[in-house]
Order: sequence, then C-alpha cells, then structure tokens
Amino acid sequence: MRMRSIQTRMVLSYLLLIVLVVCVLGAAFAALMWNYYYGSAQSSVRQRAESAISLHSRSLASLTLQDQADYMLQHMVEDGPARIQLLNSIGQVRIDSDGFAPQVQYSTEDVKAAMSGGIGSWSGVDPYYGERVISITIPLYNDSRIVSMLRYTSSIEQVDNMVGKIIRMAVYVGLGVILLFLGLSLFLAQRIVLPIRELTSAARYMAEGDWTRRATKRSNDEIGQLSETFNAMVSELTKRERLKNDFISSISHELRTPLTSIKGWSETLKESQPGEDDEEVKLGLSIIGKETERLSGLVEDLLDFSKLSAKTMELHAETLDLNSSVKETVRQLVVREDKTKVRLVASYDEGPIIIFADANRLKQVIINLIDNAYKFTPAGGIIRVTTQAREQSALLAVSDTGSGIASEDLPHVMEKFYKASNMEGGSGLGLAICKDIIELHGGTIAIDSERGSGTVVKIELPILREAASREQAREESMSDSQ
Repeated sequence: MRMRSIQTRMVLSYLLLIVLVVCVLGAAFAALMWNYYYGSAQSSVRQRAESAISLHSRSLASLTLQDQADYMLQHMVEDGPARIQLLNSIGQVRIDSDGFAPQVQYSTEDVKAAMSGGIGSWSGVDPYYGERVISITIPLYNDSRIVSMLRYTSSIEQVDNMVGKIIRMAVYVGLGVILLFLGLSLFLAQRIVLPIRELTSAARYMAEGDWTRRATKRSNDEIGQLSETFNAMVSELTKRERLKNDFISSISHELRTPLTSIKGWSETLKESQPGEDDEEVKLGLSIIGKETERLSGLVEDLLDFSKLSAKTMELHAETLDLNSSVKETVRQLVVREDKTKVRLVASYDEGPIIIFADANRLKQVIINLIDNAYKFTPAGGIIRVTTQAREQSALLAVSDTGSGIASEDLPHVMEKFYKASNMEGGSGLGLAICKDIIELHGGTIAIDSERGSGTVVKIELPILREAASREQAREESMSDSQ
C-alpha cells in the first residue's frame, strides 16, 4: 500500500475544511442576496398593486368589464417599469397598459390564486412577452362575484443581472480564499513536516550506524522540544554506546588476564615433576585459586547485571537486624587488615535496627562497598562502617580516608559500565548493581567524595519500627529473667 505523507493529509484536511466553510458561507450569502433583491422587487410590485386597488377598487367594482378597461387606461396607467393587465374571470387578457388586447389566457400561480379570491404572486418567464417577470394579480368583485382581475408585472432581468454579478463575484472571492488557504496550508504543513523529515533522516542515519547526526531545532514549539529530546536521546545513546564499547574492551582485558595466568601456571604445573619444587606448586595453585575467584566475581557481576536489566532479579526478603548483617560482614573482611595495613572500624547503633530485606543481597552490597574502600585506601588509612536508626529509615555508612573520587567522575560512578579514571581493574558494574539492589529494597544510596579526601557512601533503608520495639522488649525481658 502506497503511504500518503502527513503533509498531503494535512493539506487535504485544511482544503476540505476551507471548501466546506466557503461553500456554507457562499450559500448563505447567495440566499441573502437572492431574498434581498427578489424580495425587494416583489414587495415593490405588490405595494404598487395594493395602492392602486385601494384607490380605484370602488370605482371599478360598479363598472362592466369594457368600462373597467377604459377606466384603467384613463386613470391607472402610469409611466414606470410596471405593466398593468386587465383579465376576465377565467384569466384571458382584455387589455393591457399599452392598449393592446392579445389573445392570451394566463394560468400562472398568481392568476390561479386570484381566481380563488386571494392576492397571487409569481415570478418566471411570461408566456406572452418571453421575459422574466414578477407578477401580482388581484381580483375585482361585483358584489360577491369575481368579474375581473388586475395583473401587475415588472421585468426582473436587471435584478437577474445584478444577482448574477454578485454571485459570480462571490464565487471568484470564494475561489480566491480557497487558493489562499491552500497556499497557506502548504506553507504551514511544510513548516511542520520539514523538522519531522529531518528527525526521520537523522534516525535513519543512526540506524545505519552514524551517531553524529543531530536534528535542527527550528522553533520553540512541541516539534522544537521533540528535536531537543531527540538530540538528548542521541547524546545519551552515544554515551552509552561508548561506555558499552569501553566495558567490552575492559571486561575482555579483565577476563584475559586471569585466564592467561591460569593457563600459564597450569602448563607450568603440568610440566613440573612431582616433588621437584613444592613452593612453586603452592604458588601456582594459589594464583590459580585467586584468579578463579576473580573470574567468578566478574561472572557474578555480569549475571546480576543481566537480571537487573531484565528486571528478573528476585529478592528473598525477611525481617532481619541490620546490625547483625553488618557485623557478620565486617568480621568476614577484617582479616584483610594484615595484608592491606588498612584498619576496618565499625560502630553500631544501640539496639536492633529491624528492616525487611534480602540478607544475601544486602551482604553483597556491604562487601562491595568495603572492598572498594580497601582498593582505594592506602596503607595506614582507616575504613569506618556505622549504622544508625532514624525516625523513618535505617542508615548504613561506609567511609574511608582513601584517594577519593574526582568531581567530574562523581555524578557517573553509579552508572552502568562507567569506570572512573583512577579506578583499578573491574567490570564497572559494582556500584551500579549496588544502587539497583538498594532501590529494589525501597532505599537510596548516595556518594559524597572529594579527590584526596576520601569517600563516604550512605545507604538508607525503610525501618520497621514496630518490629524493632518488639525485638528490644524481648531482649530486655530475657536480660531481666537472667
């Protein structure tokens, strides 16, 4: 099916609308002019006929038909456009204002109405004179019997010419208005369609891989806003495409490095003889184990990212104490102090902080934050983990005295695939995954950092106040019983 452009549909719609409007207005104007001119002509003839009858009816009523004809010629004929005819009771002409008595019998509507006793009017082509006329016929009575009729006629050829000129002028004006609006609609449709065509062209180039195209903003209306939104979308997609490519390059490197180590040491161990160098074997197995764990972490990040992107990650939430989860995680990671020479210090709010969360996912977030703090905190530094119960939320904060994050990187560190310039190796997904997990719990995560002054990560989660009160009461009762 051949596609009809939006410009064609708009022009046709505008054209149809204006044609309907012009036709309706033209018909109303034509009817008004018609009623005005023909009504005026008919009213003039009727007024003259009624005036003459009111003046001469008594004189005519007592005369015979022949005397009425003589009286009409002597007293009623005047100079003017109107013609007077005297008809007998069956519509035959006895004499007219010119003194002729043509053998004509009228059967027009005005004559029929006068035969019935009323004042009749009619317009049309006179059967004897062959011209368009308006006629008014009035009956003349002798006692109660119609003995004759007076017929007043006036030519309306001049009226026809005048009305014809006015209608033709109205038609020309209507055609001019239609053509004017046709040109205007073409202009307006072009102004609307042109930016849409540019957007379509830019989108087509994007589909072919050219991400440099941008739409031109031509106005501040909705289409201009659409162009701005399109350009913003292209910029965001370009940035994400660049981040994706950087991520693919980075993750390829991250995967290649441990695989190379594993492959190299596995070949070394395969070629070594049993009992030759136990220290080298232990070192190789240790490296293989660490690199395998590293690969496993990368794969887990990718799997979590895939689930979060597809919105298929399921939380197995339960009522738990935030302090207990944090303590368990800190005990697990505090052993890294000896190797890193970085102190891990924790302080907890008094009493339980009851939340509704997935313990494993929450632990994953805490491990990720503390692990990042270890990576970027030099020897002799301190990592602090604190918990606090607020009125409506539970607060978990992880701060360090490390290198911090540059101001230009800080707004983007929780974006997917983003890796700050000072970051070590990794997938670039850790903080993005943490953010998504916290938001799945109905919480928020924020990072405050300054280059060279360390980093503070704050997490807020909804708190269960009633459950916390019950837990605290239970602990107090147990301590009292002891």
